[in-house]
Amino acid sequence: SRSRERPGDHTGTKDFGSAPGLLAGSGRERTGPTGWQGCQTRAMADLKTALHDHLRAQRAALLLKLEGLSEREARLPRTPTGTNLLGLYKHAAACELGYFGETFGRPSELVLPWEVEGVDPDDNEDMFATEDESMVDVLAWSRACFDHADATIEALPLEAEGRVAWWPEDRNTVTLGQIIVHMALDEARHAGHADIIRETIDGQKSMG
Repeated sequence: SRSRERPGDHTGTKDFGSAPGLLAGSGRERTGPTGWQGCQTRAMADLKTALHDHLRAQRAALLLKLEGLSEREARLPRTPTGTNLLGLYKHAAACELGYFGETFGRPSELVLPWEVEGVDPDDNEDMFATEDESMVDVLAWSRACFDHADATIEALPLEAEGRVAWWPEDRNTVTLGQIIVHMALDEARHAGHADIIRETIDGQKSMG
């Protein structure tokens, strides 16, 4: 099934704790509706920045696991199911394109791997580079996907509503905040996979 729920690592992430300013001025110092609303606005902006930073950190962790590898090493399947480092990065990008694209009515000219003409969605082409794709191609396409996701996050408030077409109807109405958290957690899980794979290749260990 095309759940697109797969890409993370805590390598290089900052300890955000609670978002800066989230608790400051939280009602104990109300000076009227304008002051209260101003606090809410600042708190939400700080939270959005922190969540976005977490997501970016997971992307960076996945990319770091490709550093210094040859194309063959990056593409080579490392598990019986074919998991490979370049594929994990491509998958994360594809998921972000879907979740931060059509979910919020912000389509892109970029084509998702499972929507390429002649491709069977069950072939999981988001999980590996195809014969016609070089590592440079995959990295450039992924960067474009992440740029589209960033544009959506920057354009919309955390409470903006969207619809995840591939989720069950009883829970497919979501907010931007929910999707940022969903993707950050998903990519963190995949970066954990990438940590293990990279260590088996050359002993490189996560800094986290």
